[in-house]
Amino acid sequence: MDLNLQPLALPGIDDMKRPLVIAGPCSAETEEQVISTARLLAACGIRIFRAGIWKPRTKPGGFEGIGKEGLPWLRRVHDELGLLTATEVANAAHVEAALEAGVDILWIGARTMANPFAVQEVADALKGHDVPVLLKNPVNPDLELWIGGIERINQAGITRLAVIHRGFSTYEQRLYRNLPMWHVPIELRRRIPALPIICDPSHIGGRRELIAPLAQQAMDLGFDGLIIESHCNPDAAWSDAKQQVTPDVLDFILDKLVIRDGVQTSESLETLRKQIDTLDNDILELLTKRMRVSREIGQYKKQHNMTVVQTHRYGEILTKRGAQGVLNGMSDEFVRRVFEAIHEESVRQQVEIMNQ
Repeated sequence: MDLNLQPLALPGIDDMKRPLVIAGPCSAETEEQVISTARLLAACGIRIFRAGIWKPRTKPGGFEGIGKEGLPWLRRVHDELGLLTATEVANAAHVEAALEAGVDILWIGARTMANPFAVQEVADALKGHDVPVLLKNPVNPDLELWIGGIERINQAGITRLAVIHRGFSTYEQRLYRNLPMWHVPIELRRRIPALPIICDPSHIGGRRELIAPLAQQAMDLGFDGLIIESHCNPDAAWSDAKQQVTPDVLDFILDKLVIRDGVQTSESLETLRKQIDTLDNDILELLTKRMRVSREIGQYKKQHNMTVVQTHRYGEILTKRGAQGVLNGMSDEFVRRVFEAIHEESVRQQVEIMNQ
């Protein structure tokens, strides 16, 4: 892929030595809150401070950011504490205001990245500027859409780019606020190896207790850094309170991170192995979901006095799935063995329900 990329070259920051850490509150709420949080983070060694000035919300009525009023607060953080500052932009007016206020790093959020018109508007506003830009993944797991957004910003002359993996939205209630689907950013790395990838465990997990394990998983997968929401008083935060941690908790999480040495294999082979690992996790997650549905079917059969095994249904599954497997380059025998094992486990779980 023909992209013109340069190192982020952030002043005062060792260039992309893992883990680069960006931290700060979800939203800039008051000047006192911004400065207090920034001081605590600076004391922990954080060098890049993030805070949302404009906050896109799923539904109207919530706190949608303090707006331009908060930009001088970020300037104070930069001038008084020496921290680089970062905020989200979603349109040309945001870009112009943030750059005029001296914000050091801009990022484009997941909702904006899902709209090529909005990304192009931001790209047009960035022309002629030399500023690092971070691009979150779109809300849906569309790698081509993500890459398209990267290309639009790069074609505007922005060469200091990185991406943020913040997970993907789902209509279901799951363990995570946004599904990690690690294979998507791993495939992006395979396609654009020079592009740094930063993980956002706050938005993936949606709960502060998930930040540490998600951050470690990102490091194990070779991500280049982390962006984590940290607030001086998380429980009182005006937005996303559940996924923010105090600076001292953040310091503890970072202190416990294990940064592993590289293995003695080629980069391409290691990338493919990581894809296998993440896809295996996806398979197990899907099997868990299938078994949950199977147990619900078992409850229905019990309530309606039906036998567990429905022979015609079992034969239909094996025939259809075998044909699908052949069309996708797998042997009919292999697919049958897989679904026979799945069916056996489903029957076992339904029999347990019958005997309860």
